[in-house]
Amino acid sequence: MKFMTELKIQHILTLSHLLSKGAKHNFVKITTSSLGTAIKKSQQAASKHLMELEEDQLIERMISGGSISVKITSKGHSEMAKLLTILQKSLNPSPSFVELNGTLVSGMGEGAYYMSLNGYTRQFKSKIGYVPFPGTLNVKLDKKIHQEAAKQFEDLEGIKIRGFSDGKRTYGWVKCFSAKLNNSITCELIILERTHHDDSIIELISKTCIRKYNKLKDGSKVTVKIPIIP
Repeated sequence: MKFMTELKIQHILTLSHLLSKGAKHNFVKITTSSLGTAIKKSQQAASKHLMELEEDQLIERMISGGSISVKITSKGHSEMAKLLTILQKSLNPSPSFVELNGTLVSGMGEGAYYMSLNGYTRQFKSKIGYVPFPGTLNVKLDKKIHQEAAKQFEDLEGIKIRGFSDGKRTYGWVKCFSAKLNNSITCELIILERTHHDDSIIELISKTCIRKYNKLKDGSKVTVKIPIIP
């Protein structure tokens, strides 16, 4: 990476601290002891950082008596901006999705009952655009890494289907996340407020019976991809 030859790793915190003090546009007064405390280095190391940054034309220094004032140069700001761009691309890759691998298994048949309840179907129609086939497709995540990756959806917003009461009992909320099964089958990963499954099982819903129209059965290996929307 080009910025590494111009901006040393040990100087990034120093420049970040100076920028936070307003040194992009103005000379700011600073002591090497306070800088050392801020970047968790010794006073001597902080002083050396300032000298090296000045030599590399990343900062300007003005010394008057025992007072030091520092300003980031346009080159220094440009190098930090390059670093920010690299970090943003790394932290927000495009496309961004979670990939889960597993095996189809049979459920307990409860999905067909719950997915056909009017309190849910009305909301599914208005919020995800269709009434799902009555039933859920259960995928057992074979590896711990996929089980841990799936857990994050518990904390993400998704499309919320509100819980409701029919006067006899209450039904929990459902969160929907747009997904692709085997890179081609449109479906939704659903997260339930109440479930009998452990963390190894995820449930999918779709407009049609996925098993029937895609010739899948228990034991079929599948891949589920769920886009992450920032």
